[in-house]
Amino acid sequence: MIAVAALSARTLAEWAAADGEPAVALDCFGDLDTCAAAREWHPVGAGLRFERPWLLGALRALAARGDVEGWVFGGGFESDLDLLADGAALLPLIGNGLDTLRRVCDARAFFGALDRLGVAHPETRFDAPAGSGWLVKQAASCGGLQVRRWPAAGRAAGAYWQREVDGEPLSATFVADGRDAVLLGFNRQLVRALGDRPFAFAGVVGPVPVGDGVQRQAAEALGRLVPEFGLRGLGSLDFVVAGDTAWLLEVNARVPASAALYPRIEAAGPLQAHHRACLGRGLPRPPVNSAVHGIETLFARRALRLDIAAAAHLAARPFAHDLPRAGQQFDAGDPLCSVSADGEDAAAVRQQLALRRETLLAALETTR
Repeated sequence: MIAVAALSARTLAEWAAADGEPAVALDCFGDLDTCAAAREWHPVGAGLRFERPWLLGALRALAARGDVEGWVFGGGFESDLDLLADGAALLPLIGNGLDTLRRVCDARAFFGALDRLGVAHPETRFDAPAGSGWLVKQAASCGGLQVRRWPAAGRAAGAYWQREVDGEPLSATFVADGRDAVLLGFNRQLVRALGDRPFAFAGVVGPVPVGDGVQRQAAEALGRLVPEFGLRGLGSLDFVVAGDTAWLLEVNARVPASAALYPRIEAAGPLQAHHRACLGRGLPRPPVNSAVHGIETLFARRALRLDIAAAAHLAARPFAHDLPRAGQQFDAGDPLCSVSADGEDAAAVRQQLALRRETLLAALETTR
């Protein structure tokens, strides 16, 4: 048995259940569908923040039991790698090692490596530039929540600046074994303004077709980055395509949200592919995908408290996920739940996601 940990571990828990071996879920929400899929659930934080004593206490207890092999981590740990290291000392990580994560999350080390390897990326600097056309970013963050336009945004510790590229935000999902990698597919990222955060990650649709040049550049970048950083397991490359160039922005060296778009990899699910690759037991063949999948997070547009009727309305919708419990309170900008859709092409999926998003938000906003 394994444990899965993330700010929201619902997808990881559902993958484990689909493979016939339910996992122990550690996350900050305890959504209804997370708890239904997991063997057991333990709270390890509140909102969008881990609580160190909760997480380490849960991992220590699981290690003492002796029936948990290790733990897979998802999103949320990028800003606290020391917490991840302390957790790994208690129960083995099934994923990238701490040396890999620290190098990938260190902007100077990461972009220095891209320059040395000849991988295209937007102009990046570590002192404040003059004029506009720049983004200020926070290293070791996730979800695009720390990306602001410069000079309107203030400076923060650990910030770096990057030339803004006007293009299409894409990602490439992969599974790697430290030497080689298999590209699972390309995805269109859904980015939405959220208050003063213009580039919040809201969802992803894929697989989507890309041009031969983009495929080649992504494959070459992956072929150089995997052995350079020793990348293992599921991950993704985030980039912006402008003209004929794929400008690399970052590597997600942990199970990415886009892995949910590839529910079967060979005869098993994504979690088994991740586990096997991390243990050096082989890489899967690239999947053959006929359908396009999409997921999108719904954010509260105003403060609200979810009443019993609204919670039941959500739970009755098969396309709704990350189901909150009745009585939960949300502030404007908080994640409420997520929706999914399937279709023949990305345009149809995005249209369906938008319809479901607006329909559910309209229903939820009638609650007090």
